[in-house]
Amino acid sequence: MYNTQYQLDLLLTHSVNDPIIEAQNVTKTYTIDARPIQVVDNVSLTVNAGEFLVIKGSSGSGKSTLLSLLSGLDNASSGRIFIEGDEITNKSEDDMAPMRNQTFGFVFQSFHLAPSLSALENIMFPAELAGNPNAKAEATALLDRVGLGRRVNNFPNQLSGGEKQRVALCRALINNPQILFADEPTGNLDTKNGDAILELLLDLHAERQTTLVMVTHSPNIADRAERVITLQDGRVVKDEEMTG
Repeated sequence: MYNTQYQLDLLLTHSVNDPIIEAQNVTKTYTIDARPIQVVDNVSLTVNAGEFLVIKGSSGSGKSTLLSLLSGLDNASSGRIFIEGDEITNKSEDDMAPMRNQTFGFVFQSFHLAPSLSALENIMFPAELAGNPNAKAEATALLDRVGLGRRVNNFPNQLSGGEKQRVALCRALINNPQILFADEPTGNLDTKNGDAILELLLDLHAERQTTLVMVTHSPNIADRAERVITLQDGRVVKDEEMTG
C-alpha cells in the first residue's frame, strides 16, 4: 500500500461529521512599505470530515490567503492550525510535502499543469511520487470518469480551458485525498464549462466523501454548499449552514 501510515490512520479513525480541520485565532500579516497589513485577522473555524464548505468574500477579503493557511501552503503569523488533531502550524516543508501530496488535493483557477507532460502524465505524477504501482491505470480511469478518455496523450496546449481543469481535478484526486482545496476552480472558465466542473466536483465529493473547501466569489456555487463562511477585511463576518 502506497499511502502513508498517517493517511491510513485517517481512513480508519475519522468519519463524516468528525472535525478534520481546525483553525484557532489564525492571523496572517504582511509588511508593505514598512506598514503591517493583516490579510487574515484572528480567524477561528472548524471543518468537519466530508463537509462542503465555501469561503466567500469580495476581492481582497483574505479568502485565498485563508485557504493557503488551512492547507499549509503558507504559514500563519500567529494562531494554530490542526488537521485531524495534528498541528501543522510550524511543520517543516519536508514534513508538509507528503501531506500535501497524499492527504490534500488542490485545484487552482490557473490549472498549473506541467506543459511538457501529457494529460495522463500530469495526473499520474502525484501517484508516482507516492509510490503507487497502479498510477497509470488509476489515472486512465479518472480521465475516463471525466470524459477525457481520448485525451490521454494530449498536452495542455492541446486542451481547452474546461479540459485543462478536468485534468487538474483528476490530478488532485489521484491519491484519494482526505481534503480537496479548490481556489476559484471555475474562475477562468465560461459558464458552460464552469457548471460542468462544479457538477464533477460535487459528484466526486459525494462519491468519495472527500472534505471540500472551496474559495469562490460565485453566489451560484455558494448556494450549492453545505456551509458558507463570509470574510470581510480578513475576519469571519458570517458562518451559515445552508439548507439547500
